[in-house]
Amino acid sequence: MTDLKGLCEPQFAEVEAALAASLGKDDVGASVAVHLDGEPVVDLWGGSADADRTVSWERDTLTCVNSTTKNMTALCALVLADQGRLDLSAPVAAYWPEFAAAGKERLLVRHVLSHTAGLPDLPGPTAVDDLYDWQGVTAGLAAQAPEWEPGTAAGYHALTFGFLIGEVVRRITGRSLGAFFAEEVAKPLGADFHIGLSPDDDHRVAPLIAPPSTTDEFTAGAPLGPDGTRREHTGVTVRVRDANSVAWRRAQIPAVNGFGNARSVALVQSVLANRGSAGGVRLLSSQGCEPAWQEVFRGEDRVLRSPMSWTVGFGKFGNMFGWGGWGGSLVASDPDARMTVAYVMNQMLDRERHEDNRGMEIIMAAYSGLR
Repeated sequence: MTDLKGLCEPQFAEVEAALAASLGKDDVGASVAVHLDGEPVVDLWGGSADADRTVSWERDTLTCVNSTTKNMTALCALVLADQGRLDLSAPVAAYWPEFAAAGKERLLVRHVLSHTAGLPDLPGPTAVDDLYDWQGVTAGLAAQAPEWEPGTAAGYHALTFGFLIGEVVRRITGRSLGAFFAEEVAKPLGADFHIGLSPDDDHRVAPLIAPPSTTDEFTAGAPLGPDGTRREHTGVTVRVRDANSVAWRRAQIPAVNGFGNARSVALVQSVLANRGSAGGVRLLSSQGCEPAWQEVFRGEDRVLRSPMSWTVGFGKFGNMFGWGGWGGSLVASDPDARMTVAYVMNQMLDRERHEDNRGMEIIMAAYSGLR
């Protein structure tokens, strides 16, 4: 058994066993957390923070969670909506007037959050460095015409999700998405999650490790469909080396460049599973949480090329809602059980070559603790 550190309530022993087994097989370093009723019942970590296995994964180790960041960006929108500052059913252009161009006058905030806005691809950027130009990217999105009538179809907005929601947040609050998250979500909760990482935290970062038999040139391409085909993809190609760069850490790319660990991811998202509060801190009302698990689209996702159910901000899977990131991290919440499960690791797996059940096995182990 791999040596693990942290907290695990006895009834969740299967979670500890699942993490230990994963660290003994596929993982290099990883953390797992389970929150129940807004309180931690599992907070475990182990393994190594580097590919050479010379540096231990510690309690405060951070790593890039890629698209698991989308859960945080969506929560920011729900917090603003609950405060009465953002109407989820209002046109995006009500907050961002330039966005009304190219037939988007009636494109709603909820369309963006549910991946039904018709803007799955960035309009102009072709290099990762272009992603660091917030004004350039958002100006391009404002001028772009949607690929389909908003609300009539879904297509995963892999990178555009963060820029679109982030610009709405910026127009309302005058703050970047990362700053709003830090001040209005992470700080009151005491959550160690960051969208835009400070140099002071660089020493805590566990770099992502490319999948076995690949290098740090390994890319996040268009998602692979169930028939083995890909949607045509023209746009930014993100490599593992990009996600490990200092420029990536400092940037605002709120769909994909959040840094945290399972503890911080579970803590933040448990607010939604626990009807608006976690650890005695209330961020939004019980009613304000409900859009997170209320389905607004069900059908074939044009980008993922698979059946999907989208809520306002999250993927919905049975009783659970949440989302995961390139390489394997994920978070899922069950509002009926008031449970949130998070898994964050540094060893990426290529799902085209290697079935990746690590996160799902953690989730199933967590459910065993409820019996």
